[in-house]
Amino acid sequence: MAVVLRVSGRNARFQQWRALLGNRTKRQRRGEFLVQGVRPITMAVAQGWQIRELLYDTGTHLSGWARETLDTVRAETFAVSRDLMHELGGKADTVPELLAVVALPADDLCRIPVGPTMLTVVFDRPTSPGNIGTLIRSADAFGAGGVIVTGHAADVYDPKAVRASTGSLFALPVVRVPSHQAVLSWVAAVRAEGIGMNIVGTDERGMLDAAEYDFTRPTLALIGNETTGLSSGWRVACDELVRIPMLGSASSLNAATAATVVLYESARQRAAARR
Repeated sequence: MAVVLRVSGRNARFQQWRALLGNRTKRQRRGEFLVQGVRPITMAVAQGWQIRELLYDTGTHLSGWARETLDTVRAETFAVSRDLMHELGGKADTVPELLAVVALPADDLCRIPVGPTMLTVVFDRPTSPGNIGTLIRSADAFGAGGVIVTGHAADVYDPKAVRASTGSLFALPVVRVPSHQAVLSWVAAVRAEGIGMNIVGTDERGMLDAAEYDFTRPTLALIGNETTGLSSGWRVACDELVRIPMLGSASSLNAATAATVVLYESARQRAAARR
């Protein structure tokens, strides 16, 4: 394990790492983000993401996992003092033994897999990084092929989003798109290939219960902004609007929770169709 550089003070390199945690513009400009946590780092490596730098804590005896990662992953290696690793780790009570700087993938809709059984989730203008990460985790768990985040939204690569995804961000393609028009152009191209993709939005005023919609068909499932729901542009584009029946006094569901319910229903239907 060759040490490229030791970092024990708040030098320019450390400031770059700090910026990756807190500054979306800097992440985009540098084309990279900082990954915290054993599972996210493990998933990034396993899924073949480009690991540019690995940082390890000089103040602890490294675990077998950390040593193996440092020995096998081709990346610049930095020995970082314990107090600086604590600052970068994102948790008040623990110090990470390893952190990774990972290259951002391209925001290209060609990364989203298409086919007769495709299920893709669109999150329209989400404001909470935690909700983005939770939705990505649910999409991965229930068999979606990819996630598209549209409009002016929280950043997919915000540390809170990455942590909330618990590594699922690295397991399926997640693409950021400025507006719904680009997605609709992609949908038109998919349909031109003979795949009858249906666009279904979730809305409390939907005409169908989610269980009444046929999720076994190729589907683009839309989840709206946490406060305002789907944009007018997406509403017009929908082939169907479905609702989630609710009991009790709750007026609505958290956006990521609503997505999870819809994704579970999709997985249930698809499993039943295979039996």
